[in-house]
Amino acid sequence: MAGHGYEDGRLNLPFVGIATFGKKDYVADWDAIDADVAIIGAPFDFGAQFRSGARFGPRSVREASTLFSFGHAGAYDHEDDATYLGEDVRIVDMGDADIIHTDTINSHKNIEFAVRKALSAGALPVTIGGDHSVNIPCINAFDDQGDIHVLQIDAHLDFVDERHGVRYGHGNPMRRAAEKPYVTGLSQYGIRNVSSTAKEGYAAAREMGSDIQSVRQFRKMGVEAAAARIPKGARVYITIDIDAFCPSIAPGTGTPSHGGFLYYEVLELLQLVAQNHDVVGIDLVEVAPDYDQTGGTAILAAQVLLNLLGFIFHERAKSK
Repeated sequence: MAGHGYEDGRLNLPFVGIATFGKKDYVADWDAIDADVAIIGAPFDFGAQFRSGARFGPRSVREASTLFSFGHAGAYDHEDDATYLGEDVRIVDMGDADIIHTDTINSHKNIEFAVRKALSAGALPVTIGGDHSVNIPCINAFDDQGDIHVLQIDAHLDFVDERHGVRYGHGNPMRRAAEKPYVTGLSQYGIRNVSSTAKEGYAAAREMGSDIQSVRQFRKMGVEAAAARIPKGARVYITIDIDAFCPSIAPGTGTPSHGGFLYYEVLELLQLVAQNHDVVGIDLVEVAPDYDQTGGTAILAAQVLLNLLGFIFHERAKSK
C-alpha cells in the first residue's frame, strides 16, 4: 500500500488502542522528554467545595481526545485555510502526577514536580485536572521562568485568601497566583453569579492587578476588545475552568453556573491570545465526567485544548 499517504499502515480508529492524549506517545521517563508539548494529568479533587469527581477528568479528556486523533497529518481548518498540529508538533503524554489521598500538600508537590520536568525539557506544560487547586502547583513551577500574566477563563473568581485554615483549595488558586512576584497581573474572564469569593475578595483582586469581566461584559465589548485588554507583550499562562462554559454544553463539572460562555466565544479569544502573546503554560480543570453521561463535557475540553495547541504552534511556525 506504499504511496497511499495516510492510508498506509493501520487505520487506528478513535476507539482502538490506548487512550493517551491525542494518542500521542507515553513517556514514563520524565528525564527523557523530547517534545514541544507535554501533557500532565493531575487527578486531584480534594479541594472541591461541592461535588467531587474531577479526579477522573484526565482520563475522560484523554479518551475524548481520541475522537480528534485519526493521525492524518494534522487537522485542516477550511475557515483559517490552515492545517493545525501536523507531524512537526511533537506532543507527548507524561501520564499522571502521583496523588496521595487526603494529602493536599504532597499531592500538589508531585504535580509541581511534573510541571517542572516539562519546563526543564523545554516543553509547553499542559496540565489536565483535577479541581482548580491544581493550578497552584502549576504556577509554583514557574518561579524560575520569568514574568507571566495569568488568563483565567472561569465562572468563579477563586480569590479566597483563607477560610477555616484552607489556603490551597479550589477557591484559592488565583489569590495564590496573584501573590507571586513573577505574576504581573490576571485577566479573569467569565466571572458571574454566586461566587465562593466574597466582596472583599473582589476588591483585593483588583488591588493586586486583576481585570475582572463577566460573560455579559465580555459579550458587550466583543472578543477582540477583551483580548486587547491583556497587556501587550505579556507572556501568558492560561487556566481554563470548564465551568466557564454554560452547563447547557458542559454539565460535567462540580460547580456548574448557568449563563456561561459558548464554544466559539472562548475559542476566538484563545486564538487571538495565541496570535498576540507567547503562551507559556496551560491547565484545564474541573471536568467531572460522571455528571455528564453524554461525554460531551470531556469532548469539549479535549477540543478546546487541541485547538489551542494548534493555534499556538501555528503562530510559532509563522514567526520562525
